[in-house]
Order: sequence, then C-alpha cells, then structure tokens
Amino acid sequence: MSDPRPVTVRPFAPADAAAWDAFVADCPDATFFHRIGWKTAIEESFGHRTHYLCAERDGALCGVLPLVQIKSRLFGNSLISTAFTVYGGPAAVDDAARRALDAAARDLAQRLDVDHLEYRSRVPRHPDLVSRDDLYVTFRKPLDADPEKNLAAIPRKQRAMVRKAQQTGLTFEIDAQLDRFYTAYSTSVRNLGTPVFSRKYFSTLQQVFGEDCEVLTVAHEGQLVASVLSFYFRDQVLPYYGGGTDLARALKGNDFMYWSLMCHAQRRGARWFDYGRSKVDTGPYSFKKNWGFSPEPLYHEYHLVKAKAVPEVNPLNPKYRLMVETWKRLPLGVSQWLGPWISRSLG
Repeated sequence: MSDPRPVTVRPFAPADAAAWDAFVADCPDATFFHRIGWKTAIEESFGHRTHYLCAERDGALCGVLPLVQIKSRLFGNSLISTAFTVYGGPAAVDDAARRALDAAARDLAQRLDVDHLEYRSRVPRHPDLVSRDDLYVTFRKPLDADPEKNLAAIPRKQRAMVRKAQQTGLTFEIDAQLDRFYTAYSTSVRNLGTPVFSRKYFSTLQQVFGEDCEVLTVAHEGQLVASVLSFYFRDQVLPYYGGGTDLARALKGNDFMYWSLMCHAQRRGARWFDYGRSKVDTGPYSFKKNWGFSPEPLYHEYHLVKAKAVPEVNPLNPKYRLMVETWKRLPLGVSQWLGPWISRSLG
C-alpha cells in the first residue's frame, strides 16, 4: 500500500549529505553511483554543474535523484542520471516518490533547455520514454564464501587460464598510490582509442570514498603488469577502471588480476561481483562472458527536450571511427595530456 502523504521535491543542500548517504545505503533502488560523493567528484574533476534532488515526506527523505548537466560543443547539452557512471535514475521508497522526482527532473530539463534527459538503470521504469537496451549490458554474479567454489564456477577454459596465470610468478598488492594504476589504465584506454580521464579525477575518487575506493595492482618481478580500481558498496565489489601493460597479455595478467580481486573482495566481505558495463559484442563483453557471467541488459531511457532522436555518443558509432583510430596512434604522454579535455564531455 502506497503512502498517502504528499511528496515534495527540493534541491540538495550540503546539510543533507549524511541523510542522503544513509538513505542510499538502505534503499534497494540505490547503487554506489547514487552516493553523494559523486557530486563532489564530478564537480571538482570535470567542472560540470550538478542538480541533486531530494524527495521528502514530512521532512524525511523518501527518494533521491542525482543529475549532471554536460554542455559540450562536440556532444550537445544533456542532463544525465548519472554521468560518468553506469547506474542512476530515481531511487525511491515507492512509486509516488519516484514519480515526484521524475516530474521535477523533466521540469528541470525544460528549464535548462537541454537536448535530452537520460536515466541509466538496470530496471526500466518509464514506459513513456524512449528506451534503448541494445547497446550496453552489465555482468553480475554472486561470490561464494568458499574460493574453491568460485573457481569451480568459472567455465573450464577460463579456469585453465586462471591456473596458468597463477604459475607465471605474478603477485598482487593493494596499492595506496595511483602511479602504477594510472600508467596501466591510461595505456589500455589509449590502445582502445578512448580519451583518458585525468589523474586528478582518480585522486578525488580516493579522497571522497576512502576505503570504498581501492586499487589492486599486479606485478611480475617488480614490473607493472595490470591494475584495477574497484568500488565497494554494501556487499558488492565493482571493478570499475582498469588496464594492463604489454606484459599483461603474455603473462595472462588480467586473468590473474580479476581472480585475485574476487578472492580479496570475498575476504573483505563482498558477496557480489559486479563486472560492470560493456558494449554488446565487444572484447570486454566476450571476456566477461568467458568467466561465466550472464549479460543483463542496461536500460538507457530518454526524455527528449530539444533533441529529435536519442544520442549516439559511443565509439561504435561510425561517425567517430576516424577519431578512435587516430587516438590509438597517439604517444601515451600526448593522450594523457589531451585526453582529459575531451573525456570530460563524454559523460
């Protein structure tokens, strides 16, 4: 039975921070990417304007909605929940609170005169909006308390890769610094033809989320092989940014890294491994399927304001093919310098 009391929506205020995160921690709709720390991370790292909305009943939070406005000459003017992350949309205790947040967001989109309002969610909630579920999927799987059962759950061929990786002399450690991570990450991203995020962004994530933002680095005889930055939320681990050097392929460094992360996260209390978003039928998509993860559709729902059609801002769009191929050929130092100026507009 829904709560008959009226719902009001207002902008987030700094004094709401503790109540916001307490609500996110308890609300089944909410994800790590609803946490209030993203507001700081996005504003300080990218300079974008954020619009975080609070829904209340009798002064108590009953819903939250993080929104980020991205204005770009290259990619247009959008309002996204939430930009630079994979999940978003209204998180609320019931449909009435969700509808109130949605109405406030659509009104805000009109007032800001954006091209479109975008929600990113694992569950479609807006049948009246234009929706896409054919571009991205996510991969999630429970972790058993017994590492041997987790290993046995990996398909045979991939399990063999993990065992071979364990015999190559690789080691891992939890890395308090970002230097090795940023080298591995920026190398891989450049090789994929994607502009890199700034080092400042990752430093801000560490400062904002503390022990819930952790780097695991793999090395071989003192040489960097691979590194991954993961988030922890409730009983979940979310490996979110990562990459490897040229040694990673030869030494099966990524196989070793993700298996080591599974074991480490399980010891930290994680019961779910969220492998994150991938584009359908790409290399990362196939890699995650090989681990025995089943793809689950991600829903991008759009309220069109000025736009006539949903945006096609992704590397698979033929429009950006030349840009992607050119980026792959840039020297690493150039891509690290130039990338942050472009990636801040991708969202």
